Amino acid sequence: MQALKDSIEDYLHFIKVERQLSDNTLQSYKRDLIAYARHIHYDQQINAFQEVVREHILLYLDSLRTTGKSTKTISRQISSIRSFHQFLLREKVTDQDPTVHLEMPKKEQSLPKVLSVEEIDMLIAAPSIEKPQGIRDIAILEIMYGSGMRISELIELNLEDIHITMGFVRVFGKGGKERIIPLGRGALEACNTYLEEARPQLLGNAPKNDAFFITQRGKRFTRQGCWKIIKEHAETANISKEITPHVLRHSFATHLIENGADLRAVQELLGHADISTTQIYTHVSKTRLSEVYKQFHPRA
Repeated sequence: MQALKDSIEDYLHFIKVERQLSDNTLQSYKRDLIAYARHIHYDQQINAFQEVVREHILLYLDSLRTTGKSTKTISRQISSIRSFHQFLLREKVTDQDPTVHLEMPKKEQSLPKVLSVEEIDMLIAAPSIEKPQGIRDIAILEIMYGSGMRISELIELNLEDIHITMGFVRVFGKGGKERIIPLGRGALEACNTYLEEARPQLLGNAPKNDAFFITQRGKRFTRQGCWKIIKEHAETANISKEITPHVLRHSFATHLIENGADLRAVQELLGHADISTTQIYTHVSKTRLSEVYKQFHPRA
């Protein structure tokens, strides 16, 4: 197993240097490949990637389906395994690529989950302004819904990235790509209140740092810690919909398009490299219109 792990570490080092991937993306590759290596080693008695043939990978993919993994997860696993074996072939660790004729499963047509404007209002009203944490959490929710940024981008914000007087936030997205997002009055006021009233209390005697949003211990948030807070406020607001890390981002994009925003502008705000990724929000909007029609038209 150690020999398999060593090859995976070599690959992770390579893609970190060559492709400048984020830590989250690298960890995702690592989880996929370690799971793959464990299966072929312990379940199929493979000790070196040179021994792997197409049938071994197919058995692994079948095990994922058996355990109920989604099509999206299996597609990601195939992409990780394919890229890894291509690396091994280039580096002459192996002399063949067993992924050559692997086919991607057909994508499930699942639409992103979206909160209504009323649910957004309920969510933002949920934190208590009696505590500095509540003031901070309102600012977090206002920023996420007001900008559509990813939660990983939110926790990386520094004090210098939000320009309250100018009315915008600077975000560094995937691959370190910078984008500028205008902020509405609600987000700007919430951030200003947080900086003046809450952040100094949260920092206390902890060492000063540049993180815009900080925990009760004065440290930068983790992705999981930040999302836990959002889920708790959703429960307080009695929002029954499933809350995912992207739900505020999806809601931001959908509400913009529902109100007539240009698709290209939404693409720019979200930081999507390809407009086809943004187009799913037009489908969400049409679905919601259909639901409204069925609910309220007398002859629907």
